[in-house]
Amino acid sequence: MMKKAKHMITKFRAVIAIAVIGTVTFTAYSFTDNYFEIAKNLDIFASVFREVNTYYVDETKPGDMIKKGIDAMLESLDPYTNYIPESEIEDYRYMTTGKYGGIGSLIRKKGEFIAIAEPYEGSPAQKADLRAGDIILEVDGKSAKNKNTDELSKILKGSPNTSIKLLVKRDGEEKPFEKVIMREEIKVKNVPFYGMVNNDIGYITLTQFTEDAAKNIKDGLKELKEKNPNMKGIVLDLRGNPGGLLHEAVSISNLFVDKGTVIVNTKGKLSDAKKEYKALDPCFDATLPVAVLVNRGSASASEIVSGSLQDLDRVVVVGQRSFGKGLVQNTRPLSYNTQVKITTAKYYTPSGRCIQALDYSHRNDDGSVGHVPDSLMKEFKTKTGRSVYDGGGIRPDVQLQPRTLSKIAISLEAKEMFFDYATKYRISHPTIESPDKFKLSESEYQEFVKWLDGKEYDYTTESEKELEELKKTATKEKYLDKIQKDFDALKASLAHNKSSDLELFKSEIKQILEKEIVSRYFFQKGKIQYSINHDEEVAKAIEILNDKVKYNDIVTGKYSEKDMKEN
Repeated sequence: MMKKAKHMITKFRAVIAIAVIGTVTFTAYSFTDNYFEIAKNLDIFASVFREVNTYYVDETKPGDMIKKGIDAMLESLDPYTNYIPESEIEDYRYMTTGKYGGIGSLIRKKGEFIAIAEPYEGSPAQKADLRAGDIILEVDGKSAKNKNTDELSKILKGSPNTSIKLLVKRDGEEKPFEKVIMREEIKVKNVPFYGMVNNDIGYITLTQFTEDAAKNIKDGLKELKEKNPNMKGIVLDLRGNPGGLLHEAVSISNLFVDKGTVIVNTKGKLSDAKKEYKALDPCFDATLPVAVLVNRGSASASEIVSGSLQDLDRVVVVGQRSFGKGLVQNTRPLSYNTQVKITTAKYYTPSGRCIQALDYSHRNDDGSVGHVPDSLMKEFKTKTGRSVYDGGGIRPDVQLQPRTLSKIAISLEAKEMFFDYATKYRISHPTIESPDKFKLSESEYQEFVKWLDGKEYDYTTESEKELEELKKTATKEKYLDKIQKDFDALKASLAHNKSSDLELFKSEIKQILEKEIVSRYFFQKGKIQYSINHDEEVAKAIEILNDKVKYNDIVTGKYSEKDMKEN
């Protein structure tokens, strides 16, 4: 027994030694100055790994241990430098291409099971008449009970032209029924909608910078212009767009600037990370007024497009300050079909600014990462001499306050009341009007209010929170007994009433419910079409594009920052 154990340990040491020597040889070749430090620490790591796997009291999982070790190591750098094991390669491919094999549907947790949240239009799920709200009870004869969304997602995905059998329960149907669905290659649209918002202004939304994003934007622009030759401007919506491929961002920017224009620069530790990206093609339209919408969810490639075109005085940026991700990642292949995504450079817009908001190279004592304070942000100049700043995302030319929802609307959303009622509405209404015309009547809204009666969706208003804080302070300072009567009266007057709140915030609640209902019939495209008519930020962009003088004053710096914030 001891001989066998010694043999296994010796063999294990040999394997580790080969791995370390191979790694050190490569590393030493690349970073000669750090040879000893790298070799020493790799040897220590291998020794710890060997000793733990050999002597730990319970059985270990070497693969899991190494994965956690790698993840923790990379996490100490930044959130974007990641190890991609073979099991996650398909997920990474989806992030860059928008393609995967599966049934084509969003899913969500619903009690002990998983429900269809929204089938993609034209997908196998939609063609099989799976609907939002359908509960998946079984997959290929195996119970789906207590599965989380990640677990079920992996089961539903698979190679195109393979079938999967689902047992589904639907509201309004007495018995569960089976659906056999043939998986396909799913291509999630990065441009889910484009169209005219009025007679003069076009609108295009981009959700991610995956492959062909620039081509799809260009195709949308061409169609809009061909059908509307007198189009006065375009709204490019990048709100909530987390970014993606850098070359797609460059190509989209190229649509609006002349060939040869510098769009972005990258700089890194290695010489090959230093690159200048220019517009390589003739522009689609160098004079068409453009308003770009951004918010806190607009990051990376979204910031390259909005920031670079802002620097070139080519667009008016509208909304809220963007996320502030000025880092560039490249993926390098590793052994056993794994990869590592590494931050290799920072990018700089034409004015020379880097909009990275967090400084990962200088962490606080507790390991946290601090934002670059406004006082340390540097000023840069656009093509016409307007002031722009680095270090904190893209500051819009026209800054708007983000929309805030009432507490009752937030609670109804969190408790899935909108989702559940839209499912119920779809059963009794086979069709509805087009997304841009659909509205609930007053009697239909009251039906929703009646349906809510007795359902759990409680909430606490800001006034009630403040009152509780006052009570704590008064108790601590021993004043509560003196003001108890007044306190109780104030509490009673401030106590929220669901019925009155459903009336007070009716307009807001109706819009959310109507959009959810529209998605049951017209999917993601319909939701966007509906939302445009109720979107204050889109309305502001349209107003600016329709006012040629105001638009030109903004891009030339004649319109003051104070004026821009107030309007």
